[in-house]
Formats: sequence, C-alpha cells, structure tokens
Amino acid sequence: MSTPQPSFRYRLEQKEPRRGPGGLTRGASVREFPASIGIAGVSMRLAPGGMRELHWHANAAEWAYVVSGSCRTTIIHPDGSAYVDTFDAGDVWYFPRGYGHSIQGLGPGECHFILIFDNGDFSEDHTFSITDFLAHTPPSIVAQNLGLSADEVGRLPKGEAYFVQGPVPNERSPDARARLHAELMTKHRYPLMAQQPRRAPGGGTQRVVTVDDFPISTTMAGSVIELQPGALRELHWHPNADEWQYYLKGQAEMGVFLAEGNAVIDQFEAGDAGYVPMGAGHYIKNIGTDVLGVLIGFNSGHYQAIDLSEWLAGNPVDVLATNLDLPRDVADRLPKSTIFAAPAKM
Repeated sequence: MSTPQPSFRYRLEQKEPRRGPGGLTRGASVREFPASIGIAGVSMRLAPGGMRELHWHANAAEWAYVVSGSCRTTIIHPDGSAYVDTFDAGDVWYFPRGYGHSIQGLGPGECHFILIFDNGDFSEDHTFSITDFLAHTPPSIVAQNLGLSADEVGRLPKGEAYFVQGPVPNERSPDARARLHAELMTKHRYPLMAQQPRRAPGGGTQRVVTVDDFPISTTMAGSVIELQPGALRELHWHPNADEWQYYLKGQAEMGVFLAEGNAVIDQFEAGDAGYVPMGAGHYIKNIGTDVLGVLIGFNSGHYQAIDLSEWLAGNPVDVLATNLDLPRDVADRLPKSTIFAAPAKM
C-alpha cells in the first residue's frame, strides 16, 4: 500500500479569517498546512488607522512583505533603542524573535502584507500581546509599574485586544515620525521592489534580499520572482533552507521531487501558499495567460540555489552522455551555463 503524498499547496486566502476592529488575518502553520514544517505564514490586512497591537513572538522571527497600501511599524530592542518606520508596497521588514513591535495601517486604503516566520510551529494566535499581559497582571502591580491610579488601571482592556481601531496617523504630526523619502533603507526596512532585478532571457525576473543586503535579517532571506506566460523557473533546489511561497498573481504549476521515486505536482493561483522542504528538487511554471508573481521566504539569512542547468554545465560531456544515456552530440547541446528561467515552448 503506497503512502499518501503530502500536498505542498494551501489555499490561504480561502481560509475563514480572524477579524477584529480595523483588521483581519489568515494564518498557516504546520497545524493547518502539514507539509510546512519549517516555516509559517500569515496574510494580514489593516484598515486605515487599524493596528495590530504591541506584541512579541517568543519562538520566531518575523519577515514581512507589503503587497499593497502603507503601514507604520514600531519596534523595541533589548538595548532600549526604538525604531519607527513607514512601509509601502514592495517593502520588506524584519523583526528578530522576542522584539516587541506593532503595525498600523496608514491609508488611504487597506494595507495588505504577508508575514513569514522561521518556525513552522508558529501561530499568530499565540503571541504575547501587551493588553493580554497587563490584563493578567495584578492591578496594583500595573499601577506601580506605570505610575497610574487604580481608576486609570481600571480603564485598561480586560483581555487581549489583538486588533484595535484608531485614528489615521497624520504624517505632519510628530506622532507619525515617518521616514524621509530619501531614506530608501533603514535598520528594519528594505525596499525590495526598488531593486534592479536579475533578468533571464527565458522570460523571468528575480529580486532577492539576504542578510548581506539587509543586515538585521539574520535568519531569513526573501525573493520575488516573475515569470512570463509559459516560462519555467527551472528545476533547482535550495541546500540550506526551506521555501515558503505566497502566490501574488497569476496561475502556476509546481512540482516537488522528494527522492526515491516520489514527486508531487500541484496547481496554484493568486492567494495560495506553497512550500518546498530544504533540499527538495522543484520547478515553478506559469500556466496562465498573465505574468506570474511569487513571493518566496527562506528560513536562512543566506540565499543558496543550485539550478539544474548550472549543475549540468559543470560536468564534462562524457559524464552527461553516460549518466543520461544520451548520444554525445545530444549531451553536448545541454546548457553550458545557468538559465534560471526557460522560455515557453513554441
């Protein structure tokens, strides 16, 4: 009796969301998406002024990509330094594990962002929130700690708020503390989509951000790839990291090779999440009529990939002919360098 193969697709945006004042969230940890053992992901949306309250994650760092809209974040470091940044579509942030932070929508419309965590067992529902912390601490301790009266402590929330709706920060107010437009990169912000992409003649582009580009992001790297209709992100694997995907636009087919004759092929559309275990061979093909866009997160600060074409190009022709049982002249026509993206077959 054959063992059922795992699915490497999760219909993230079709999941019933958790809703609150000014926001909603959908998450996929290993509990909802069993194949995703090394990385978890969340799709979150904030209305203008909507806030994901002050909180921290004890078991995972947070890497995020802004799909649309604008938001403001705050974060505290163990040395007491605090940072406030604003983010627009195409920007990335990174918050180390255990660092307290918040996120607020700036308007004028909804802000949609994808959160990727370097622990598959992470759950957005089990983070440490400031309201929950204070609500479960004796009022006298809270009053002593914050210098409040008993009446003032009594006005604090009686449980976790999670989402709160507030006024939209006025960018002209000192409260907003928005970055200067000239500041393309800050300690916690990297403008990924402002980067000049790697372009493949086969109809693909790739933008990558690693710890070398974004020093705070020590445990995670990320990428956005785009493929023209019919183009193929060639067979490859990542020797140092698991891969978590969010399909931004278009339609795709992904095949994952698991060794010992096992392979899984799934089809994806915008809003789906995908996953590839570390070291597993895989490909992504645009099977739609529009450009395919895929956001990819890795649970390593360094990006490493071995592409099939590059591997073959590094071997003598006689090795390839013997191994693949090909005539020498056919083996000699195999790629001589990496192609990254193969064009659509005519």
